[in-house]
Amino acid sequence: MRIGTRVGDRLELTRLAPSGRSVLLGLALLVLACGSYALARGTSAFAVEVVAVEGPPAHVGAQVTHALASARGSSLLALDLVGLEAVVEAIPTVAAVRFDRAFPHTLRAIVVPERPVAVLRQGGQSWLVSASGRVLAPLERGARPRLPRLWLTASVVLGAGERVTGPLRDVVRTVAPLVRAPLPAQVASVRYGDAELTLVLRSGTEIRLGNHSDRALKLELARRILPTLGDEERYVDVSVPERPVVGSDLNSRLEPESTVSTIP
Repeated sequence: MRIGTRVGDRLELTRLAPSGRSVLLGLALLVLACGSYALARGTSAFAVEVVAVEGPPAHVGAQVTHALASARGSSLLALDLVGLEAVVEAIPTVAAVRFDRAFPHTLRAIVVPERPVAVLRQGGQSWLVSASGRVLAPLERGARPRLPRLWLTASVVLGAGERVTGPLRDVVRTVAPLVRAPLPAQVASVRYGDAELTLVLRSGTEIRLGNHSDRALKLELARRILPTLGDEERYVDVSVPERPVVGSDLNSRLEPESTVSTIP
């Protein structure tokens, strides 16, 4: 059998390839687009006229607007958004930011603000600290009365924008949820150490959480027990979650006869 081929049966690849004219036209369009983009970057066609800050409270928004003042007049296409992000997130009150180029002339900054959760006290000075452990700003004495006070030793050095570390960082993590889910009674101050954390309520009642383990569980137990306390009971000890205790003597520890059931 003779195997033959016919021209009509062949896959003529040359018909599928673009013509030289099409290639030249495509290259010309690409060069034109690149040139137009470069021209737009260097002209005022898309210059930033408005910086719109969304998300934070007014005083944080004002700080962000001030930090982004240098972006005004620059082309939206030429902005270094990574650099601007670093500038904005260096503001102590800002947790995160993202940008949106709203053509033709608006730069939108969507800001996640830091969330204040406690006041740091050191001698006559007060500082606001966020849920992330970031020191936000100095405060006047008595400001933010509904936030718990954490007392610091003189050896601790504070500065706006810095983050607290060590045991103090663990304490901030513990009290942070109380801003959104507060206890039935207001926390006035906190005592803490390497293996102890005690919340002191405005009434003087103490909530003893013990070491750093199971803090969320211990807070939930305290939340359930507090409404059941009598006038004479001065502390709730949930340092051992399986055996919470209430008592009237602040100098005592784990009085078995006062054990409270945790069964709802």
